[in-house]
This record gives sequence, C-alpha cells and structure tokens, in this order.
Amino acid sequence: MTEPAPVFASGVDNERLNAQLRFLLEVDKLKRILRRGLLVDGSRRENAAEHSWHLALSARTFAEYAPEGTDIDRVVEMLVLHDIVEIDAGDTFLFDQVDPGPQADRERAAADRIFALLPADQAERARELWEEFEACATVEARFAHAIDHLSPMLANWHNEGGTWVRFGTTRAQVMEKVKLIQEGSEALGSYATALVDDADRRGYFHD
Repeated sequence: MTEPAPVFASGVDNERLNAQLRFLLEVDKLKRILRRGLLVDGSRRENAAEHSWHLALSARTFAEYAPEGTDIDRVVEMLVLHDIVEIDAGDTFLFDQVDPGPQADRERAAADRIFALLPADQAERARELWEEFEACATVEARFAHAIDHLSPMLANWHNEGGTWVRFGTTRAQVMEKVKLIQEGSEALGSYATALVDDADRRGYFHD
C-alpha cells in the first residue's frame, strides 16, 4: 500500500488526514482495472475509474428521469464508490455464466479492507452506500443500477455491437438488463428498449 507523503499540516487532525490520504492513494489503483468494454470511440478498453466517473456524471445529467424524490447526491456517491472493490476482486463481465457466490465473497472482503482505510465515520458511510447499492432495494440504488446498466449498452451500440458481438450475447440476455433499467427509471428503460430494438435490427445479437 502506498503511504502518504510525510508532511504534517498545522491546524488539522493529521491522523485523520493521513487516513483519508491513504484511502485516496489506494483507490487510485482503480485506474488500472480494465473492463471488457471499449470506450465509445472504440479506441481502447475502459478502466473502472473512468467508468465510475462517467456513471456519476450520467446520474447527475439524467436526474430528471429519476423517480420523484430521488436523492441524486446519494446516487452519485453510490456510483463513485460501487466499483472500488474491484481493486481486489477484479471486474466481472456482465454476461459471464459463472457462480456469483465466489465473486461476491471477494468483493465483500475487498469492502472490508478498503473502506476501513478511512476514518471510522467516513468508512461507515462508504460501506453503508456500497451495501445499499448491492441490495438494490431503495429508489436511489435502483436508479444507480439503471445508470450502471445503460452505460455499456450505449457503448456497445456505438461500437457496432461491441461486447455483444464479441461474446455472442443474445437479445434475451440484454433484455434481462433492460428490466433492471426499467425498475430504476421508466424513461431510461423505454430508451434502452428502443436501443436494443435498433441493435437487433442491425444484427448485433447472437440469435
């Protein structure tokens, strides 16, 4: 683990500041976790940090399509934090046909380690938000999941099928993810359905 530079600031709680710096230096590693999908322009694979940033900006941009009363600030926090566990657990492709149990265990262990680097109050909030996203039981978590699932669909459409074509994905598999988008946002779910219909006409699905 990279340690903060040995500098001490006056007028601040240096123990707290160093814990925060230690966390931020650790999560810088998210920049090197590569996802399967490409950037929209197809030039290279996307990394997990870029993905998280783009989701957070998407949530803010699409806030008007969230259910009434949705706390968008909470959604943005979730999306910034939700993939940090991939530093230890790695990325799992959306359509991998594997037992999700071992990956879930790795991610929980990663959450135990990484969020604990923060001061106790911030660690508690970060873990709470991560658990909320995973449970997908609140309106904010469902909207966050809608944003998270729409993002690779947009990239695949702009990349002439992208990972759908590369990994032989079927329309039925993608429509299962559209259901999750619909649960979080009726408007974005309607758009995702239209996007899949168009992708189908273009021959991007295995079936």
